[in-house]
Amino acid sequence: MKRRIKLLLIAQCLVAIQYTQAQTTEWQIDPTHSSIGFSIDHLVISETVGQFDSYTASIRADKEDFTDAKFEVVIQTKSINTANEERDNHLRSEDFFNAAQFPTITFKGEKFEKINQNKYKVSGWLTMHGITKKVVFEGQFGGIVADPWGGTRAGLKLWGEIDRYDYGLKYNSFLEAGGLSIGREVRIECRIELIKKT
Repeated sequence: MKRRIKLLLIAQCLVAIQYTQAQTTEWQIDPTHSSIGFSIDHLVISETVGQFDSYTASIRADKEDFTDAKFEVVIQTKSINTANEERDNHLRSEDFFNAAQFPTITFKGEKFEKINQNKYKVSGWLTMHGITKKVVFEGQFGGIVADPWGGTRAGLKLWGEIDRYDYGLKYNSFLEAGGLSIGREVRIECRIELIKKT
């Protein structure tokens, strides 16, 4: 009985500690000064670039260097934009993202680790096309400033690579000279400006 009570008290203490350490400062994304972009090899010799135009982000961070940041980004798959309507419709189809069945792409960040100065490693779980994988991105924290309108802003940049085959996006074709017409590695680059909620 005493052992059970002791374990219960320890559990309560851990919950209390977790609660007191939970981030309370909320930040919202400024879409007019942010972008979620990507690039992928095309015909071996060049790249195709694009971005997602519709997304939301839930971010909490109390520390000035954002090392306690927890966040979730939700991207609307159908908002993919490569500046070519025919190609974008193909990317939304079952050959690629299948936006009708998988309308969102999510990234849940769980660790924002400072490496040195403003360089970071950002790890979390990326869910796309119904598949979830742990990923690690490079990060750069631009800092926190007061804006001219009485608000507080923070700037982040994330970049890295994922293998689209890991997420079941395997559509491709072979070139006569050899090689694949579309690369497997997708390079991701996100520029995020945040506004502190009051």
